[in-house]
Amino acid sequence: MMRYLFYISELYAFAIVRPLQKTILERGDEAAWFFDDPERLSVYLRPSERRLSTVAEVKAWNPCAVFVPGNVAPDFFPGIKVELFHGFNARKRNSGRGHFRIRNFFDLYCTQGPDTTGPFKELEQRLGFFEVHETGWPKMDPLFWGDGADDGLVKTRPRVLFTSTFTPRLSAAPVLADTVEELVKTGKYEWVVNFHPKMDPKVVDRYRAMQGDDLAYVDTDDIIPLLKSADIMVSDTSSVLSEFLLLGRPVVTFNNREPGPHLINITDPELLEQSIAHGLTHPPDLMDRIQSYTNHIHPYRDGRSSLRVLMATDALVQKGLGHLKPKPFNLGRRLKVRMQLGYYWF
Repeated sequence: MMRYLFYISELYAFAIVRPLQKTILERGDEAAWFFDDPERLSVYLRPSERRLSTVAEVKAWNPCAVFVPGNVAPDFFPGIKVELFHGFNARKRNSGRGHFRIRNFFDLYCTQGPDTTGPFKELEQRLGFFEVHETGWPKMDPLFWGDGADDGLVKTRPRVLFTSTFTPRLSAAPVLADTVEELVKTGKYEWVVNFHPKMDPKVVDRYRAMQGDDLAYVDTDDIIPLLKSADIMVSDTSSVLSEFLLLGRPVVTFNNREPGPHLINITDPELLEQSIAHGLTHPPDLMDRIQSYTNHIHPYRDGRSSLRVLMATDALVQKGLGHLKPKPFNLGRRLKVRMQLGYYWF
Protein backbone atom coordinates (compact mmCIF):
# COMPACT_ATOMS: atom_id res chain seq x y z
CA MET A 1 0.00 0.00 0.00
CA MET A 2 1.32 3.41 -1.06
CA ARG A 3 1.05 6.55 1.06
CA TYR A 4 0.77 10.05 -0.41
CA LEU A 5 0.82 13.42 1.34
CA PHE A 6 -0.78 16.71 0.25
CA TYR A 7 1.10 19.81 1.40
CA ILE A 8 -1.43 22.64 1.41
CA SER A 9 -0.82 26.38 1.70
CA GLU A 10 -3.95 27.97 0.20
CA LEU A 11 -7.68 27.31 0.10
CA TYR A 12 -7.71 26.85 -3.68
CA ALA A 13 -5.45 23.80 -3.27
CA PHE A 14 -8.31 21.67 -1.93
CA ALA A 15 -10.01 21.46 -5.32
CA ILE A 16 -6.70 20.58 -6.98
CA VAL A 17 -5.84 17.59 -4.83
CA ARG A 18 -9.26 16.15 -3.99
CA PRO A 19 -9.66 14.45 -7.40
CA LEU A 20 -6.19 13.01 -6.85
CA GLN A 21 -7.19 11.83 -3.38
CA LYS A 22 -10.27 10.14 -4.86
CA THR A 23 -8.09 8.23 -7.32
CA ILE A 24 -5.62 7.25 -4.59
CA LEU A 25 -8.33 5.89 -2.31
CA GLU A 26 -10.06 4.04 -5.15
CA ARG A 27 -6.78 2.20 -5.75
CA GLY A 28 -6.74 1.11 -2.11
CA ASP A 29 -3.85 3.40 -1.17
CA GLU A 30 -3.68 6.07 1.56
CA ALA A 31 -3.67 9.87 1.51
CA ALA A 32 -3.11 12.48 4.20
CA TRP A 33 -3.00 16.26 4.47
CA PHE A 34 -0.54 18.69 6.04
CA PHE A 35 -1.27 22.43 6.37
CA ASP A 36 1.39 25.10 6.73
CA ASP A 37 -1.32 27.33 8.26
CA PRO A 38 -3.58 24.85 10.06
CA GLU A 39 -5.63 27.42 11.96
CA ARG A 40 -6.81 28.97 8.70
CA LEU A 41 -7.07 25.86 6.51
CA SER A 42 -7.88 22.80 8.61
CA VAL A 43 -11.53 23.85 9.05
CA TYR A 44 -12.10 23.01 5.38
CA LEU A 45 -11.02 19.41 5.84
CA ARG A 46 -13.80 16.82 5.60
CA PRO A 47 -14.41 14.37 8.47
CA SER A 48 -13.19 11.42 6.38
CA GLU A 49 -9.92 13.13 5.42
CA ARG A 50 -6.77 12.44 7.42
CA ARG A 51 -4.64 15.28 8.74
CA LEU A 52 -1.06 15.05 9.97
CA SER A 53 -0.35 17.88 12.40
CA THR A 54 3.40 17.76 13.03
CA VAL A 55 6.62 17.11 11.18
CA ALA A 56 7.16 14.11 13.45
CA GLU A 57 3.84 12.63 12.34
CA VAL A 58 4.77 13.12 8.70
CA LYS A 59 8.11 11.40 9.20
CA ALA A 60 6.49 8.50 11.03
CA TRP A 61 3.80 8.12 8.36
CA ASN A 62 6.57 8.13 5.73
CA PRO A 63 4.79 9.03 2.47
CA CYS A 64 6.35 7.93 -0.79
CA ALA A 65 5.45 11.28 -2.38
CA VAL A 66 4.39 14.78 -1.40
CA PHE A 67 2.02 16.56 -3.79
CA VAL A 68 2.23 20.36 -3.77
CA PRO A 69 -0.19 22.71 -5.59
CA GLY A 70 2.09 25.63 -4.81
CA ASN A 71 5.67 26.85 -4.94
CA VAL A 72 7.30 25.43 -1.80
CA ALA A 73 7.82 21.92 -0.44
CA PRO A 74 9.54 20.98 2.85
CA ASP A 75 12.69 19.20 1.73
CA PHE A 76 12.83 17.38 5.09
CA PHE A 77 9.54 15.55 4.47
CA PRO A 78 9.95 11.95 3.28
CA GLY A 79 9.09 11.11 -0.31
CA ILE A 80 9.64 12.66 -3.71
CA LYS A 81 8.26 16.18 -4.13
CA VAL A 82 5.73 16.62 -6.94
CA GLU A 83 4.69 20.02 -8.33
CA LEU A 84 1.01 20.12 -9.37
CA PHE A 85 0.74 23.92 -9.91
CA HIS A 86 -1.89 26.23 -8.48
CA GLY A 87 -3.27 27.34 -11.84
CA PHE A 88 -2.70 27.65 -15.55
CA ASN A 89 -0.01 29.94 -16.91
CA ALA A 90 -1.86 33.27 -16.74
CA ARG A 91 1.18 35.26 -17.91
CA LYS A 92 0.73 37.95 -15.27
CA ARG A 93 4.34 39.12 -15.30
CA ASN A 94 6.27 40.98 -17.98
CA SER A 95 9.29 38.73 -17.58
CA GLY A 96 7.33 35.61 -18.50
CA ARG A 97 9.24 33.71 -15.81
CA GLY A 98 6.49 33.35 -13.22
CA HIS A 99 5.02 29.98 -14.13
CA PHE A 100 8.41 28.53 -15.08
CA ARG A 101 10.45 29.70 -12.10
CA ILE A 102 12.43 26.81 -10.65
CA ARG A 103 12.67 27.08 -6.87
CA ASN A 104 14.78 23.92 -6.41
CA PHE A 105 12.26 21.97 -4.32
CA PHE A 106 10.73 19.49 -6.75
CA ASP A 107 11.71 16.14 -8.21
CA LEU A 108 8.78 15.90 -10.61
CA TYR A 109 6.73 18.51 -12.47
CA CYS A 110 3.34 17.28 -13.74
CA THR A 111 2.45 19.68 -16.53
CA GLN A 112 -1.02 20.46 -17.81
CA GLY A 113 -0.51 20.51 -21.58
CA PRO A 114 1.79 21.41 -24.49
CA ASP A 115 1.71 25.12 -23.58
CA THR A 116 3.78 24.48 -20.44
CA THR A 117 5.35 21.09 -21.16
CA GLY A 118 7.74 22.44 -23.79
CA PRO A 119 9.36 25.12 -21.61
CA PHE A 120 9.60 22.75 -18.63
CA LYS A 121 11.17 20.05 -20.80
CA GLU A 122 13.84 22.56 -21.82
CA LEU A 123 14.49 23.32 -18.15
CA GLU A 124 14.62 19.58 -17.38
CA GLN A 125 17.33 19.07 -20.00
CA ARG A 126 19.32 22.11 -18.91
CA LEU A 127 19.16 21.66 -15.12
CA GLY A 128 18.91 17.90 -14.75
CA PHE A 129 17.66 17.65 -11.14
CA PHE A 130 13.98 16.93 -11.87
CA GLU A 131 11.72 15.10 -14.32
CA VAL A 132 8.83 16.55 -16.30
CA HIS A 133 5.76 14.59 -17.39
CA GLU A 134 2.66 15.90 -19.13
CA THR A 135 -0.30 14.50 -17.25
CA GLY A 136 -3.08 17.08 -17.33
CA TRP A 137 -4.24 18.83 -14.19
CA PRO A 138 -6.11 16.88 -11.47
CA LYS A 139 -8.35 19.85 -10.70
CA MET A 140 -9.92 19.56 -14.15
CA ASP A 141 -10.99 15.92 -13.76
CA PRO A 142 -14.41 16.70 -12.20
CA LEU A 143 -15.11 19.10 -15.07
CA PHE A 144 -15.51 15.99 -17.23
CA TRP A 145 -17.07 13.58 -14.75
CA GLY A 146 -20.57 14.78 -15.49
CA ASP A 147 -21.65 15.21 -11.88
CA GLY A 148 -21.43 17.76 -9.09
CA ALA A 149 -22.80 20.64 -11.17
CA ASP A 150 -25.47 21.63 -8.64
CA ASP A 151 -24.26 24.71 -6.77
CA GLY A 152 -27.60 25.25 -5.03
CA LEU A 153 -28.58 28.11 -7.38
CA VAL A 154 -31.49 27.57 -9.76
CA LYS A 155 -30.70 29.11 -13.15
CA THR A 156 -33.63 31.01 -14.71
CA ARG A 157 -31.62 33.33 -17.00
CA PRO A 158 -28.17 33.25 -18.59
CA ARG A 159 -25.69 32.97 -15.75
CA VAL A 160 -22.60 35.21 -15.70
CA LEU A 161 -19.73 34.07 -13.49
CA PHE A 162 -17.47 36.97 -12.51
CA THR A 163 -13.98 36.06 -11.33
CA SER A 164 -10.98 38.31 -10.77
CA THR A 165 -7.35 38.09 -9.76
CA PHE A 166 -6.33 39.71 -6.48
CA THR A 167 -3.29 41.44 -8.05
CA PRO A 168 -4.25 45.14 -7.77
CA ARG A 169 -2.77 46.30 -11.07
CA LEU A 170 -4.52 43.49 -12.97
CA SER A 171 -7.80 43.13 -11.11
CA ALA A 172 -11.00 44.06 -12.92
CA ALA A 173 -13.13 43.80 -9.78
CA PRO A 174 -12.69 47.35 -8.44
CA VAL A 175 -12.82 48.95 -11.89
CA LEU A 176 -15.98 47.15 -13.03
CA ALA A 177 -17.91 47.41 -9.77
CA ASP A 178 -20.13 50.30 -10.85
CA THR A 179 -20.74 48.76 -14.27
CA VAL A 180 -21.64 45.38 -12.83
CA GLU A 181 -23.97 47.01 -10.33
CA GLU A 182 -25.84 48.77 -13.14
CA LEU A 183 -26.08 45.55 -15.18
CA VAL A 184 -27.37 43.67 -12.17
CA LYS A 185 -30.21 46.17 -11.86
CA THR A 186 -31.41 45.33 -15.38
CA GLY A 187 -32.25 41.78 -14.33
CA LYS A 188 -31.10 40.39 -17.70
CA TYR A 189 -28.60 38.00 -16.19
CA GLU A 190 -28.02 36.01 -13.07
CA TRP A 191 -24.64 36.99 -11.64
CA VAL A 192 -22.43 34.75 -9.54
CA VAL A 193 -19.27 36.34 -8.13
CA ASN A 194 -16.26 34.45 -6.82
CA PHE A 195 -12.90 36.09 -6.15
CA HIS A 196 -9.45 34.84 -5.23
CA PRO A 197 -9.07 34.27 -1.45
CA LYS A 198 -6.47 37.04 -1.33
CA MET A 199 -8.77 39.67 -2.84
CA ASP A 200 -8.89 43.02 -1.03
CA PRO A 201 -11.66 42.67 1.60
CA LYS A 202 -12.99 46.11 0.68
CA VAL A 203 -13.57 44.93 -2.88
CA VAL A 204 -15.28 41.77 -1.63
CA ASP A 205 -17.55 43.86 0.61
CA ARG A 206 -18.46 46.05 -2.36
CA TYR A 207 -19.81 43.04 -4.25
CA ARG A 208 -21.40 41.43 -1.21
CA ALA A 209 -23.43 44.60 -0.88
CA MET A 210 -24.92 43.94 -4.33
CA GLN A 211 -26.36 40.56 -3.31
CA GLY A 212 -30.02 39.93 -3.98
CA ASP A 213 -32.23 38.18 -6.51
CA ASP A 214 -29.82 38.94 -9.36
CA LEU A 215 -26.37 38.47 -7.80
CA ALA A 216 -24.84 36.01 -5.36
CA TYR A 217 -21.35 36.23 -3.90
CA VAL A 218 -20.05 32.70 -3.35
CA ASP A 219 -17.11 31.67 -1.16
CA THR A 220 -16.01 28.12 -1.92
CA ASP A 221 -13.00 25.85 -1.86
CA ASP A 222 -14.21 24.25 -5.12
CA ILE A 223 -15.10 26.50 -8.05
CA ILE A 224 -15.74 23.60 -10.44
CA PRO A 225 -19.53 23.49 -9.82
CA LEU A 226 -19.70 27.23 -10.48
CA LEU A 227 -17.80 26.82 -13.73
CA LYS A 228 -20.09 24.03 -14.89
CA SER A 229 -23.24 26.01 -14.12
CA ALA A 230 -22.28 29.29 -15.83
CA ASP A 231 -23.02 30.27 -19.42
CA ILE A 232 -20.31 32.92 -19.73
CA MET A 233 -17.47 34.29 -17.61
CA VAL A 234 -16.29 37.83 -17.00
CA SER A 235 -12.71 38.07 -15.77
CA ASP A 236 -9.35 39.81 -16.27
CA THR A 237 -6.00 37.98 -16.27
CA SER A 238 -7.04 35.37 -13.72
CA SER A 239 -5.89 31.83 -14.53
CA VAL A 240 -9.37 30.52 -13.73
CA LEU A 241 -10.61 31.79 -17.08
CA SER A 242 -8.60 29.02 -18.76
CA GLU A 243 -10.42 26.48 -16.62
CA PHE A 244 -13.76 27.84 -17.80
CA LEU A 245 -12.69 27.84 -21.45
CA LEU A 246 -12.17 24.08 -21.24
CA LEU A 247 -15.97 23.82 -21.17
CA GLY A 248 -16.09 25.45 -24.60
CA ARG A 249 -17.83 28.57 -23.31
CA PRO A 250 -16.90 32.22 -23.94
CA VAL A 251 -15.02 34.57 -21.63
CA VAL A 252 -15.16 38.37 -21.61
CA THR A 253 -11.98 39.85 -20.16
CA PHE A 254 -11.16 43.37 -19.03
CA ASN A 255 -7.60 44.53 -19.80
CA ASN A 256 -6.22 41.02 -20.14
CA ARG A 257 -2.43 41.11 -20.36
CA GLU A 258 -2.34 38.83 -23.40
CA PRO A 259 -5.77 39.09 -25.01
CA GLY A 260 -5.58 36.28 -27.54
CA PRO A 261 -8.25 35.56 -30.15
CA HIS A 262 -9.92 33.03 -27.83
CA LEU A 263 -11.09 35.89 -25.58
CA ILE A 264 -13.51 38.79 -25.94
CA ASN A 265 -11.27 41.44 -24.44
CA ILE A 266 -12.41 44.97 -23.64
CA THR A 267 -10.64 48.02 -22.26
CA ASP A 268 -13.76 50.16 -21.71
CA PRO A 269 -16.27 49.17 -18.99
CA GLU A 270 -19.09 50.55 -21.15
CA LEU A 271 -18.52 47.67 -23.59
CA LEU A 272 -19.19 45.00 -20.97
CA GLU A 273 -22.93 44.57 -21.59
CA GLN A 274 -22.69 44.23 -25.37
CA SER A 275 -19.69 41.91 -25.06
CA ILE A 276 -21.61 39.56 -22.76
CA ALA A 277 -24.54 39.56 -25.20
CA HIS A 278 -22.19 38.86 -28.12
CA GLY A 279 -20.47 36.00 -26.31
CA LEU A 280 -23.77 34.34 -25.48
CA THR A 281 -24.50 34.01 -29.22
CA HIS A 282 -21.52 31.61 -29.45
CA PRO A 283 -19.99 33.04 -32.65
CA PRO A 284 -18.56 30.07 -34.63
CA ASP A 285 -15.17 31.69 -35.24
CA LEU A 286 -14.77 32.45 -31.52
CA MET A 287 -15.76 28.91 -30.54
CA ASP A 288 -13.19 27.48 -32.98
CA ARG A 289 -10.47 29.65 -31.44
CA ILE A 290 -11.48 28.55 -27.94
CA GLN A 291 -11.18 24.91 -29.01
CA SER A 292 -7.71 25.51 -30.47
CA TYR A 293 -6.54 27.33 -27.34
CA THR A 294 -7.79 24.73 -24.88
CA ASN A 295 -6.20 21.91 -26.88
CA HIS A 296 -2.89 23.70 -26.38
CA ILE A 297 -3.16 24.32 -22.64
CA HIS A 298 -4.98 21.14 -21.56
CA PRO A 299 -5.95 18.62 -24.26
CA TYR A 300 -7.28 16.03 -21.81
CA ARG A 301 -11.05 15.61 -21.63
CA ASP A 302 -11.18 12.13 -20.11
CA GLY A 303 -11.19 13.04 -16.40
CA ARG A 304 -8.12 10.85 -15.81
CA SER A 305 -5.37 13.39 -15.22
CA SER A 306 -5.15 12.33 -11.56
CA LEU A 307 -4.42 8.79 -12.66
CA ARG A 308 -1.68 9.99 -15.01
CA VAL A 309 -0.16 12.02 -12.16
CA LEU A 310 -0.08 8.92 -9.98
CA MET A 311 1.45 6.81 -12.74
CA ALA A 312 4.23 9.35 -13.30
CA THR A 313 4.79 9.64 -9.55
CA ASP A 314 4.89 5.89 -8.96
CA ALA A 315 7.35 5.45 -11.84
CA LEU A 316 9.76 7.95 -10.29
CA VAL A 317 9.33 6.45 -6.81
CA GLN A 318 10.22 3.05 -8.23
CA LYS A 319 13.15 4.40 -10.26
CA GLY A 320 14.52 6.54 -7.46
CA LEU A 321 16.39 9.82 -7.81
CA GLY A 322 19.86 8.43 -8.46
CA HIS A 323 19.73 9.36 -12.16
CA LEU A 324 19.07 13.02 -11.34
CA LYS A 325 21.64 15.66 -10.48
CA PRO A 326 21.68 16.93 -6.88
CA LYS A 327 19.43 19.92 -6.26
CA PRO A 328 21.04 23.28 -5.48
CA PHE A 329 21.38 23.72 -1.72
CA ASN A 330 18.64 26.36 -1.66
CA LEU A 331 19.63 27.55 1.83
CA GLY A 332 17.48 30.68 2.07
CA ARG A 333 14.27 28.97 0.99
CA ARG A 334 14.97 25.88 3.09
CA LEU A 335 15.51 28.03 6.17
CA LYS A 336 12.26 29.90 5.51
CA VAL A 337 10.26 26.65 5.43
CA ARG A 338 11.97 25.41 8.59
CA MET A 339 11.17 28.62 10.43
CA GLN A 340 7.54 28.44 9.34
CA LEU A 341 7.15 24.84 10.52
CA GLY A 342 9.44 25.10 13.54
CA TYR A 343 11.87 22.45 12.28
CA TYR A 344 15.57 23.37 12.30
CA TRP A 345 17.44 20.15 11.52
CA PHE A 346 19.42 19.68 8.30
